[in-house]
Amino acid sequence: MNAPRSQRTEVNGWVILDKPTGMTSTYAVGRLKRLFNAKKAGHAGTLDPLATGILPVAFGEATKTVPFVQDGEKTYRFTIAWGAQTDSDDVDGEVIARSELRPEVAAIHAALPQFMGNILQRPPSFSAIKVAGERAYDLARDGAPPDLEPRPVTIHSLTLVAADADHAHFEAHCGKGTYVRAVARDLGQALGCYGHVSALRRTRVGPFIESEAVTLPQLSEAPAEALLRVEAGLTEVPQIPVDRALAARLRRGQSILLRGRDTPMDGPAFASCCGVVVAIGAIEQGELIPGRVFNLPF
Repeated sequence: MNAPRSQRTEVNGWVILDKPTGMTSTYAVGRLKRLFNAKKAGHAGTLDPLATGILPVAFGEATKTVPFVQDGEKTYRFTIAWGAQTDSDDVDGEVIARSELRPEVAAIHAALPQFMGNILQRPPSFSAIKVAGERAYDLARDGAPPDLEPRPVTIHSLTLVAADADHAHFEAHCGKGTYVRAVARDLGQALGCYGHVSALRRTRVGPFIESEAVTLPQLSEAPAEALLRVEAGLTEVPQIPVDRALAARLRRGQSILLRGRDTPMDGPAFASCCGVVVAIGAIEQGELIPGRVFNLPF
């Protein structure tokens, strides 16, 4: 007996969800997948349940562009609560150290430069990093938090926006792999008062910004209006327009020779035909070598 065919539909594109607090990224993607009745969906850049803000959700062919969005720069607004360090480095964790000290604003400003630029950062024990095939947060929840090695990250800016006796509010612009919770932990230790993230909002992931985000109630009312084109995830990648003959060649997995003064330098690029993405890959010595091809109508 043949298995029943899937009743889900082909949906291709991006939705920039304004994720509410208390919801996991996986659950949020599942909600959108059901809402659109889509066959395939994924997300670019996990948000902790505590966090709010933009969670880019890719459908169908857009899932092939997820790595380019996920590797993009990110911006956050967050609050550090002073006086306590937690095992998760945020308000959802168990307190493991306390202090009655509170930092002066001048001391906070003076400490910030050591957390900017290209630095080494130890990820939180409660993170999605894999250790011997297991997620670090699973090990931590089982009572065996891993001692993760520091990793190189880039923090372009870290700005103190406001402060009171027990809290400080920041904005951060950072590269891939940066943990704001680790910033809170390390800054609290540097100031001698301990600290953890009590509120966190992401306002940018790669090409997507806060003004593009839609809430779940807005999506429920008009889901189709929120769907962005597949190409929306590639606006930070060089684009090469091609004709139908070259597009057909790329779709067969064959490289094409690029000509002209406007040819991008070696590196990632994508080809488009009639405004539709055809393939994404890398330019090497004047050729575009396709890595992934897209099955979208012109």
